[in-house]
Amino acid sequence: MAAFERWSEVCTIGDLLVRSAARHPARKALAMPELTVAYGELLAEAVEVARGIVGLGIAPRSHIGLFCNNGREFVAGFFGALLANCVVVPLNARHKAHELTYIIDNGRIALLLSAAGDTSYLDFRTVLGDALPSLASAGEGELSLQEAPLLRHVVLLSGEPTAGFTGADAFRSAARAVPAGKIDALRQRTRLADIAAILYTSGTTANPKGCTLSHEAMSRGPVERANVRFRSCDHDVTWGGGPLFHIGSLAPFIGSIGSSGTYLCDSFFDPARATALMAREGATAFWPWFPAILQPLLDQPDFLEATRKVRKMLLIAPEALVRRVQALLPQAEIMQACGMTETAGIFALSDPDETADQRATSQGKAAPGIEVRIIDKDTGVDVPDGTVGELLVRGYCVTNGYYRDPEKTAAALTEDGWLHTGDLYAKAPDGTLSFNGRAKDMLKVGGENVAAIEVEAFLCSHTAVKLAEVVGRPDDRLDEVPVAFVELQPGASASEEELIAYCRGQIASYKVPRAIHFIRGEDWPMSATKVNKVVLRQRLATLA
Repeated sequence: MAAFERWSEVCTIGDLLVRSAARHPARKALAMPELTVAYGELLAEAVEVARGIVGLGIAPRSHIGLFCNNGREFVAGFFGALLANCVVVPLNARHKAHELTYIIDNGRIALLLSAAGDTSYLDFRTVLGDALPSLASAGEGELSLQEAPLLRHVVLLSGEPTAGFTGADAFRSAARAVPAGKIDALRQRTRLADIAAILYTSGTTANPKGCTLSHEAMSRGPVERANVRFRSCDHDVTWGGGPLFHIGSLAPFIGSIGSSGTYLCDSFFDPARATALMAREGATAFWPWFPAILQPLLDQPDFLEATRKVRKMLLIAPEALVRRVQALLPQAEIMQACGMTETAGIFALSDPDETADQRATSQGKAAPGIEVRIIDKDTGVDVPDGTVGELLVRGYCVTNGYYRDPEKTAAALTEDGWLHTGDLYAKAPDGTLSFNGRAKDMLKVGGENVAAIEVEAFLCSHTAVKLAEVVGRPDDRLDEVPVAFVELQPGASASEEELIAYCRGQIASYKVPRAIHFIRGEDWPMSATKVNKVVLRQRLATLA
């Protein structure tokens, strides 16, 4: 593209919905197997949620938790919180009680939106009851909970409320006292620099980190790419395979709303339902992201028919799988990318002129307006092209920092705005980036970040465990899965099955170790004062 032929039309996330609803009120904004929501309908529902938030006495810039599966409640709650000029805090539906308790308190959530209209997959009331035990004895009106002192209401947007919950009828009653004009005024007071969301992501400490993202960070890149780089027709229909609380799905959803497209998803991933939905709605863009999602889709007999209209596809996968998809979908442009929560999603992407070989073996170039550097992790000096080092990112997409954690923020962000990704890359002379692993002690399980120390800390809470070290074991479907090496307390006993069962239901399922190997204290491989995990990974390969 020639110089000065592209410009940004950046607006707040709430304005994206308002604009698309004004232009295409009857067009589907969201389509699911049993549900469709038009733009005008979504705006009306989001405004009602915003009125309810204000009607319950929640002040602008307060933090609104969102604990739902993909669906009407999530999208209305997401936009409702932002239209009310609040900060939305999406909660991972796979989190367990102690993880939620920490985030609700650490995130200073004033009001929590949830749903119980469909409990066949998960009953959020039960999970929240476990996370907030004193909720069961709470009276009517504002809450005052020991576990979350700042939490004032837990609202069910659907389903029957139990003790401590505010039901949908009461929420709507509070909304009626607030005129829609007040919500419009709050929306227009929202600044691009205001924090739009806090997304909690596993870090290198025992608790998740709250990544703060501005309206500009979350809207500018996704909408520009949806309007320019990803566009294939006047009305793109985009399928996303993941949960909307994850940046990997939330970013393309925001891009779809900003470009007046239709976004396809489901409350849970089922490959047969997914291909049927794509065929029904005529998907033009396809975002399976990772092999764990793509491979089951490839096994569906109707996959090729369901994707025959697809012209754009984003996939982060090994070379062999990318080449297989390139052969299966010759009509589609297959792109790879680099992204993370701290950059509000994608910060690098395949260029239009890249060859099929480049797309199969690398992860693209820095997106317009975003800078990247690769440095020697020990010296901080930029390395020559072709040399592996830590990737640094700077630009409008980068997080403002970790909420209530200046120490981790200072460690991640330099004074002049460079974000340490902790990932190892090499850069070709033309700017193409190639991923070479993670410098942080982090696992990537089916697209989810898992901090090894988080799993280790939980294992060590078992009375029989003295020391636990977690490493990743390669996995064809999920990229890698956690495996633990465990030293037991003197005189204690525990089986592999017992420790795995201890984790199940207490930490998210993707964090549960798939295997446990017991080790004696004198057999730990040590590097200075720490366990050498490189040796543990090598040892694990011999045990497979």
